[in-house]
Amino acid sequence: MIVRYDWQEAEIREIYNTPLLELVYQAASVHRQYHNPKQIQVCKLISIKTGACPEDCGYCAQSSRYKTEVTPQALLEKETVLNIAKQAKASGISRVCMGAAWREVRDNKQFEEVLDMVKDVTSMGLEVCCTLGMLTENQAKRLDEAGLYAYNHNLDTSRDYYSTIITTRTYDDRLNTINNVRQTNVTVCSGGILGLGETPEDRVSMLHTLSTLNPHPESVPINILSQVKGTPLENQPDVPFWDVIRMISTARIIMPTSDVRLSAGRARLSQVEQAFCFMAGANSIFSSDDGHMLTVTTPCPGYDADSELLGLLGLSMRAPFVKKNQTIPQTI
Repeated sequence: MIVRYDWQEAEIREIYNTPLLELVYQAASVHRQYHNPKQIQVCKLISIKTGACPEDCGYCAQSSRYKTEVTPQALLEKETVLNIAKQAKASGISRVCMGAAWREVRDNKQFEEVLDMVKDVTSMGLEVCCTLGMLTENQAKRLDEAGLYAYNHNLDTSRDYYSTIITTRTYDDRLNTINNVRQTNVTVCSGGILGLGETPEDRVSMLHTLSTLNPHPESVPINILSQVKGTPLENQPDVPFWDVIRMISTARIIMPTSDVRLSAGRARLSQVEQAFCFMAGANSIFSSDDGHMLTVTTPCPGYDADSELLGLLGLSMRAPFVKKNQTIPQTI
């Protein structure tokens, strides 16, 4: 299979609606063309600045507009972040993601502190990813100079459904930040969330947007909504597991070189369900030292449990810096 950037929504819809076992088979076949099926990248997400975000994302526990379990905290000290990263590395983690509950990056002392964190965690031999909100092109270049490996900026959902979930930032704002990152050597991590109340058409539309970016995001997180008490989406129904499999499989087929990251919500999946996700092409997970993925509202399996799971399935943790310089097959 060749890499394409000219996918039509109708084609993606047809793939998404393929009978399920056939869809998984096709995705697994594509996965083996572009990835080592025995390796999973395990990542650690650190909330370096928690809560008090001014945005109104309807799913988010960190919005200042909602009363949730999250207690706002100032930017962590660099030594605290480095200690967490050291423990992660000792547990086999190859990527550390640092998230700050900001609407956008500002050129101030806190950004300078984040740049120092990026430099020092990178020097430990780990891939570093940041998710800090909107970026200018110059800010993206400064992160690149500091050694940043990846920048996460999710689309969340389709363009049409987006304003139902978020009104404080536009869809084009998100795409513009991705474009600013693309002016640097930093890789792009961008995906979405299942369970926001979106339709299958919205899911197909979001995948279409991602799959027509050239190049594709190097990482595509597939998140399952954590229904956070106090947010507008606290009463959303659980996402059927087979919908998760359809999204992973379709993403794998249309963006074959990307890492597909089974992200938030994985804690609710059984070992068998997680194995099915890996079969369908997911090749990255987030693990934790404290039982949480980002905040107390999002459970996350621990390092030991994940090590046991991967061992049971005959999988190993992927080393850092394997993908960035990979030769990509023929493209159109």
